[in-house]
Amino acid sequence: MAVALALCSCGGKKAQKGAAAVKEELLPAVKVVDAKSEIVPIDEKYSVTLQAYAINNIAPQSGGRIISIKAEVGDFVEKGQVLAQMDKAQLEQAELQLNNLKSEYDRAKALYEKGGVSKSDFETIELQYKVANTTYENLLTNTILKSPLNGVVSARNYDEGDMYTMSAPLYVVQQINPIKAFVAVSEKNYSLLKKGIKVEFTPEALNGKKYIGEVTRIHPTVDATTHTIVAEVTINNPKFELRPGMYSSARVIFSQGDAIVVPDTAVLKQQGSGVRTVYVLKADGTVELRIVELGRHIGSEYVILSGVQAGEKVIVSGQSLLRSGIKVEVIE
Repeated sequence: MAVALALCSCGGKKAQKGAAAVKEELLPAVKVVDAKSEIVPIDEKYSVTLQAYAINNIAPQSGGRIISIKAEVGDFVEKGQVLAQMDKAQLEQAELQLNNLKSEYDRAKALYEKGGVSKSDFETIELQYKVANTTYENLLTNTILKSPLNGVVSARNYDEGDMYTMSAPLYVVQQINPIKAFVAVSEKNYSLLKKGIKVEFTPEALNGKKYIGEVTRIHPTVDATTHTIVAEVTINNPKFELRPGMYSSARVIFSQGDAIVVPDTAVLKQQGSGVRTVYVLKADGTVELRIVELGRHIGSEYVILSGVQAGEKVIVSGQSLLRSGIKVEVIE
């Protein structure tokens, strides 16, 4: 009988140890990482449409016959390049008059310097010569039409031989290097908006390729309806990949600052609500569920605005079996 009791006693102790072992084995296995403090950009995303840096409507000052057309839509042109020529009849008449007055002016100047012509007579001839020169230069500009900038021809509204009727410009030339965008920045970010800050553009048409621009001008007033202020951003475009009219996102990088970041796998969403939570591993081996306020998503990490401190250990895998207060087994 005593032997039987002893055996029962031994069997009971073994059973308890086995149960304890089973209990220890059933601790949820989790992976943890440290919440860390990093310098992250303070930014905001907006949507914009790219625009030409400058647009010139090229046309003569008055109507006339178009003698020749020298550029087509899509052509890249340089500043000073001839685009078209108008009828030259008036220009040739002005040139003859200018040459005659130039001869008179030269003679009058020589005589005036020797005392052979009064100052009043010389000044009269000089004035006539200057007026004729101005008239000739004006007609030359409006007869031989040149591009005032480096750009691309985006419109040609007349053909060779047409009468220019002043109803539309003969050419439209747009400068697209650099190119620009007007970003309507939220009024709440007004104090952060400065000339020189960087803006990252990602045009939809260019498969996620990014371009960096810079704020070059800030409009002086806030739109009372939208509560936005317009920042003009200039983007270098040496390969002409960006084109006016392209739709793009614009990430305005206002500044940089310290922030707490955790892997996005640590953040849980409560179904049916917008609440976000994180499990934190405490010093005694138990976990605590905390509600967190999220900032922006950067790559594979979230900025944590509140709820977790730098250096605390957050659970990044195995959360499905967790609840606040239970112990866990940390695995590598």
